Amino acid sequence: MAQRTDVKLFGKWNYEAVKINDSTLRDYLAIKDKTKYKQYLPHTAGRYNVKRFRKAQCPIVERLTNTLMMSGRNNGKKLMAVRIVKHAFEIIHLLTGENPLQVLVNAIIEGGPREDSTRVGNAGAARRQAVDVSPLRRVNQAIYLICAGARTSAFRNIKSISECLADELINCSKASPNSYAYKKKDEIERVAKSNR
Repeated sequence: MAQRTDVKLFGKWNYEAVKINDSTLRDYLAIKDKTKYKQYLPHTAGRYNVKRFRKAQCPIVERLTNTLMMSGRNNGKKLMAVRIVKHAFEIIHLLTGENPLQVLVNAIIEGGPREDSTRVGNAGAARRQAVDVSPLRRVNQAIYLICAGARTSAFRNIKSISECLADELINCSKASPNSYAYKKKDEIERVAKSNR
């Protein structure tokens, strides 16, 4: 079966216009290079955990969707997560007028820490050592922090999770200190700098 080239996410958002401004993350943001990255729905039912690094081939919106269904009561509810992402993208478009896919890509670029600290132990005296973060881990961390931020701000709040996710993505893409992910990234990089 021939793949269609004009695939749009949720039948609305165009993949072609998305620009990835960080060259280091280009291979790890599966959004437009191959036809298989362009999906109508972020629900491919692919087995991306079978092999190491296979998850880099998972469409980026689907990775966001998968990360949303965490913390016990939401496990396995992928249709709910797809609906949340769909609503969040609508809200992003209403608030910014931009393509939500571009906002997501910018948020992931801004939200992943570039430097972290690890434990280096020798003879019982463990100390922290600053290390550079690999591109894949930057993407993983950014997606995790964005979803964690949306989840914490939606908890016991009148705002829905979709609104909180939209706010988090917009703030993070603008590198705003109101974003949970951006604040965490800043904190991680600050700790790493002190441990150089």
